[in-house]
Amino acid sequence: MSFRITGVGFLALALTASVALAADSAPGLTETGKPDLKSAGPLAFGPKGVLFVGDPLGAAIFAIGVDKAPDAPIGGEFKLEGVDAKVAALLGTEAGDVLINDVAVEPGTKIAYLSVSRGKGPDAQPAIVRVDGKGNVTPLALDKAPFAKVALSNAPGPDQKDRRGNPVRLESITDLAFVDGRLFIAGMSNEEFDSSLKSIEFPFKGKDTSTSVEIFHGAHGGYETRAPVRTFVPFNVAGEPQLLAAYTCTPLVRFPVSELKPGAKMRGTTVAELGNRNKPLDMIVYEKDGKQFLLLANSARGVMKITTDTIDKQEGITKPVKTEKAGLTYDTIKDLQGVEQLDKVGEDHAILLVRSGGKASLETIALP
Repeated sequence: MSFRITGVGFLALALTASVALAADSAPGLTETGKPDLKSAGPLAFGPKGVLFVGDPLGAAIFAIGVDKAPDAPIGGEFKLEGVDAKVAALLGTEAGDVLINDVAVEPGTKIAYLSVSRGKGPDAQPAIVRVDGKGNVTPLALDKAPFAKVALSNAPGPDQKDRRGNPVRLESITDLAFVDGRLFIAGMSNEEFDSSLKSIEFPFKGKDTSTSVEIFHGAHGGYETRAPVRTFVPFNVAGEPQLLAAYTCTPLVRFPVSELKPGAKMRGTTVAELGNRNKPLDMIVYEKDGKQFLLLANSARGVMKITTDTIDKQEGITKPVKTEKAGLTYDTIKDLQGVEQLDKVGEDHAILLVRSGGKASLETIALP
């Protein structure tokens, strides 16, 4: 059951929950108060009780402590229709005035967290809400939250525009992933190579380390440095930690973590061309029947199940690709339409943010 909280009721709930949260915060959260989020974009969970929130407009990363989750985990038969309308009602607005930017499931509790924009453009107001297995939509209290913040180095300026006149700052953070004590950050920079991969230890101890990245885009027939990573996942290739990154139009590229060094310029290995005229939206890695797969949601090419069996033997694509597919193979999951975001729920299921007929739903599926 969802409900709406406005005015004094919403504020009272936020203050009560945030006082309890401040008393029992996770290590590394050095401040207590209201995080000065200018936007709420990509999400990732870190150590227990810590949610990382990318703030592209503010060019910063926040680590925010989440209070005790409801005892109602999301299961394998979950579906919440009209989730955008329920979030809008919670925030006191209409569904058309709400944009859900990302979905992340907290390991252990299996509660979903959504980063949200209320309104449009640079004046949109950020919020974080969560959804439990009973379909309740509630706010994450931020008035007196335990948190830590790190500003991104070399972020695009607030007035910087791309060749089409779009603000580049909004792509200063395009995706996040936390692994082995480090937070990895994809996005745009103001350096010679616009596209960058950054990493920083948590607890935050200093500035991020930024590596400029270059890729060969087979569909475009050349090397590129301007396009940002749209989504990525950590992945071991022959025992070596790597990041697998998907770009617009849609090359899949691997980057060895060992080569992500401060100030370096790095060329990734393109292991697949998955089809042009398409924007990858979100990706997860999972294991089934002893094999690892990638599940990639796209703007124009549906949801792809990508086979990784031969990734360690896959030669890098370095010549123009005249066909739609090259490198690693995939199957399109025809039953999955309109998927905008996804995350794992345990080891056997995924949660999907699905848009159909102008309305959004949040639902789980068994991993294919």
